[in-house]
Amino acid sequence: MNEQAIVDRIISDAENEARAIISEAERKAQETVSEALLRAERVKTGVKAEVKLRTDAVLEGKSASARLDCAKILLGEKRRVIDEVYARALAGLNALKEGDALYLASRLLEEYAEEGDEIVFADNYKYRNAVSALPAVKEKGLKISSAKADIGGGFVLVGKNCDKDVSYGALLSADREEKQADIAQSIFITG
Repeated sequence: MNEQAIVDRIISDAENEARAIISEAERKAQETVSEALLRAERVKTGVKAEVKLRTDAVLEGKSASARLDCAKILLGEKRRVIDEVYARALAGLNALKEGDALYLASRLLEEYAEEGDEIVFADNYKYRNAVSALPAVKEKGLKISSAKADIGGGFVLVGKNCDKDVSYGALLSADREEKQADIAQSIFITG
């Protein structure tokens, strides 16, 4: 072989080897890029899932908070309605006609008054003199106080051992404690 043929052969082998190295490098580069894209897609999918979980948790928390706020508002309004029912009941008791007011006073005195108790009327009680003439007042030796109580209606019994609040407000308060759930159920029918 001549010299030129050897040089050509060396150059040809070097070019073939360079092409093989470049081809292998391009293959490895393509493989690396593919793996990087696959990893990036996995990370992206994981981040999306994590964001969805966090978003769902935030939305659920906000939703629960909104439901609680709505329930509080609804409960407040229901209480306001029941307060109004009892305010009207108190107004109705204060507006009783004389016969009804005396009947109620007589029943209260018969049931709760004790011998020698003193009756202290509300400052807005209209039938003070008529109540003073009731048989229960005489039978139990009840005294009529000249003082007036700021109780919103009716009267209280001041006794030697204990006082008894039988005012209209106290009667309605006791009724409310006992029957509030039933009243609310009948007023706020849900279905």
